[in-house]
Amino acid sequence: MLFDLLKPAIFALDPEQAHRLAIRALRAMPARAPARAGPLASEVAGLTFPNPVGVAAGFDKDAEVPDSLLGLGFGFTEVGSITPLPQAGNPRPRLFRLVEDEAVINRMGFNNAGADAALDRLAARGSRPGIVGINIGANKDAADRIADYATMAGLVTPFASYLAVNVSSPNTPGLRALQDEGALAALLDAVIAARDEAAAGAALPPIFLKVAPDLTPADVDAIARVALDKRLGALIVSNTTVSRPDLASHHRGETGGLSGAPLRALALRRLREFRQATGGEIPLVGVGGIASAEHAWERIRAGASLVQLYSAMVFEGPGLGGRIAKGLEKLMRRDGFASIAEAVGSE
Repeated sequence: MLFDLLKPAIFALDPEQAHRLAIRALRAMPARAPARAGPLASEVAGLTFPNPVGVAAGFDKDAEVPDSLLGLGFGFTEVGSITPLPQAGNPRPRLFRLVEDEAVINRMGFNNAGADAALDRLAARGSRPGIVGINIGANKDAADRIADYATMAGLVTPFASYLAVNVSSPNTPGLRALQDEGALAALLDAVIAARDEAAAGAALPPIFLKVAPDLTPADVDAIARVALDKRLGALIVSNTTVSRPDLASHHRGETGGLSGAPLRALALRRLREFRQATGGEIPLVGVGGIASAEHAWERIRAGASLVQLYSAMVFEGPGLGGRIAKGLEKLMRRDGFASIAEAVGSE
């Protein structure tokens, strides 16, 4: 209700200013305990998630508010993308609300304060409970992007519940070429080696791979082969799209990645394709256009073990994750399932 009252004032602000205001508000929020494991709990990639609803990367780029987000009822959160060196990202304006379409277009360009700043915050978390994934990327001007990913994997491994390798942002030129089969295998080999060395005998955080929705069937099959071969913890399906369905907003012509409601059908289709291509042997994280418990349930029934959201919070507020989790429990019971794991891929 508070968000609904504030929404007109928030929407009067530039979207990037509004986002910074949201981060500051979350930082000032009194500490709350993270969600407890209950009927929605499930084990994915060796981690026990109290519920399957998470915050997608991009919201908390610099790891400023992971515990505040967990305190809102999310089962997990993913910070980043974080690059080795700070970078300003693309020129402003670079973030656009498409209100009529319940969508967002962004061309942020991996803007973040760099690894050192994020690591200081992550180290300060200490042993606080809650699953915090760390999404890693490469600097735009890196001479060797694979080396950047390996560097990041080594740096964040001690603080990560899981590592998310992001090779699917459309806003860093050439980045998506790392989804090609040979390049992807080489990249993951480097990340795995860096993670293993940094862990130094401690528990290894699983590696999740975030892929684009703009893939051909051959791309899906190739990525699935690499994921199976490298024994990845999960595939995150998907990032934003460069495609443009029929949109009503005057911002529809802006370049960048489109997210929100118009991405829903495409992301669901890609999820089903990856479920088929992997034979259900790798957990999937469903992302893109999820704005309700019904959307999340559809993604779970299609094969997602976990779901993530970000753009929907622009329109529905940060309490959306907790509301979706409550709704999922009702839907699970309505359809006669005893657990989320039992429902995965049951459509």
